[in-house]
Amino acid sequence: MAGRGRTSGLPSSANGASSAHAWWECPGPLREVAVTLEVLVPPSVPWLHFWALHVSFRDGARRTGGAHLGLQAAPWHPGGTAVNWGGYAEGGGELDGTGSVLPSAPGNANTRDYAWLPSRAYRLRVAPGSAPGRWRGEVTDLASGAATVVRELVCPGTALTDPVVWSEVFAPCDAPGTAVRWSDPVGAGIDGRSVEPPAVRVTYQSVADGGCSNSATFLDGAAVVQATATERRVPHGSRLALPG
Repeated sequence: MAGRGRTSGLPSSANGASSAHAWWECPGPLREVAVTLEVLVPPSVPWLHFWALHVSFRDGARRTGGAHLGLQAAPWHPGGTAVNWGGYAEGGGELDGTGSVLPSAPGNANTRDYAWLPSRAYRLRVAPGSAPGRWRGEVTDLASGAATVVRELVCPGTALTDPVVWSEVFAPCDAPGTAVRWSDPVGAGIDGRSVEPPAVRVTYQSVADGGCSNSATFLDGAAVVQATATERRVPHGSRLALPG
C-alpha cells in the first residue's frame, strides 16, 4: 500500500477481488439489456478476471434478485477462458437455472467453457427466457455472428432494472495491467422501445473495503474503458456522459 492507496499486493476484500463499476443512467423497468465487450489487454498472470453486465430482477416494486453475464479469464478452464451467467435471489442463495449447451471443465453450473479471444467484440444480452420467470443469458461473437445461449436463470419477475457493467479482478494490484472496452449499451423498455443510457456513473471498490487504487474507468470516444495498474483520472462518483 502506498500512502492511503493500495497499488501492490492482493486485494483484501471479502471475496479477494478489486472491482470497478459503470452504472447506466437507465434504471428501468426494462425488458432486456445488451452491451458489447472487448478485452483489449488480456491478463498475463493466472488470476481470475471477470467482466460482466449485471442486472436486477423486479416483480413490480419488489426486487427479487440479480445476476451477471460476462466473460472470464479463468486458468482452470480450457484455454483459460470462460463465460458466466449466474446470480443470487434477494433472500440469499444462488439462482437455479437450466442446463447449458456449453461444457464446464470444473463442473460449475454458472461458469462454462467458452473460447473468447482478445480484441474481438462479443455482444452480451439478457432477455426473457422460454417461460415467465426465466431469463436468458446470451453471448454473440460479432466477428462470426455465432450466438450462444449460456443458459436460463430462474428468478420471479417481469422486468430488469439498474444495469451496470463491471470488472472484478482477483489479481495483485501491481500485476501487469489489463483493459476492457464496453460499447453500444442499449435496453428495451417493457413496451419494446429502445432505451440508450445518456451517461454512466463511475464507482470503485474503496481501499478501506479492500480495493486497488490504481484501477480506472474512463471514456474512449463513445465507449467506456475499465483498466488496471494505471493512473486513476476519473474519481469515484463521477458522471461520464456518453456521446449520442
